[in-house]
Amino acid sequence: MKALLSVRPGGPATLELAELAEPQPGAGELRVRVLACGINYPDVLIIEDKYQFKPPRPFAPGSEITGVVEAIGEGVSDWQIGDRLIALMRDGGGLAEQAVVKAESAIRLLPGFDAVEGAALLFTYGTTIHALTDRGRLKLGDTLLVLGAAGGVGLAAVEIGKAMGATVVAAVSHARKAAAVRKAGADKVIIYDRGPFDANGARDLAASFKDAVGPGGAHVIYDPVGGDYTDAALRAIAWEGRYLVVGFPAGIPRLPLNLPLLKSADICGVFWGGFFARNPDRHRRHVSQLLDWWAQGRIRPNIDKIYSLADGGKAIARLAERSVIGKVVVCP
Repeated sequence: MKALLSVRPGGPATLELAELAEPQPGAGELRVRVLACGINYPDVLIIEDKYQFKPPRPFAPGSEITGVVEAIGEGVSDWQIGDRLIALMRDGGGLAEQAVVKAESAIRLLPGFDAVEGAALLFTYGTTIHALTDRGRLKLGDTLLVLGAAGGVGLAAVEIGKAMGATVVAAVSHARKAAAVRKAGADKVIIYDRGPFDANGARDLAASFKDAVGPGGAHVIYDPVGGDYTDAALRAIAWEGRYLVVGFPAGIPRLPLNLPLLKSADICGVFWGGFFARNPDRHRRHVSQLLDWWAQGRIRPNIDKIYSLADGGKAIARLAERSVIGKVVVCP
């Protein structure tokens, strides 16, 4: 089988297409033919050795796939050859023609659900439903401010926020992205400049956030961006608001802790990988809710572009540029 491998630390150009032996499933495992692999920001970091997990090389990045069962390992009784599934792989391996997944963690992809969209569902929407429900305690009538709202997790936050009954204020960096978040259901849209910002620019950005969320402030702020945007957004938080720390493509910010003190606000870290490893039952309930919303048309992954396996490095590079609206997916 072919696989796109990280053979040394570096950017997407260091990935190499290679021929590997067909993998064999062990006890409790399934071998699947990969239909699609969703690309996520950790894929940008993991090939540069900048992520929390560092798989031994060579390895294929990509942790979110849809596939068709080709072989069944010992002890697996509830899967059959030909079944379609969605799977997450902690150590990667998705950028390949075949992959081995744990049967207990695989999710059935029922007829009528698109395999490409399925490969763009769990990581972004799973992170977001955990963030908004478990960490942000978002409730009906709350105001939700979403930074980087046209990215994968950003669009998921807009859709899930609306599904949960919030007023959603979406912040994006240009007009094309604004159109996408309006289509996803955002109630208000802010188009901000790209940082870094000087003192005047930071004040203007904070003022735009405050104006958009209204005098009561944002009850929940969803921040998958970081950098200079964090300080400005935090100034728009409501009394006892919850600030959700999701990611840092614009850099790790230094927070002035007097701001959460004055608003009695919570700074809440969101580490979805740790959550579903520690709380598998609650994770499964979240997934069930996501599948229901997907079936109802209340959420739907936005696929920006589909790449071939040979061009998988281009998909990762595009995500690193922060130009993607929704998700990019690789189809072997």
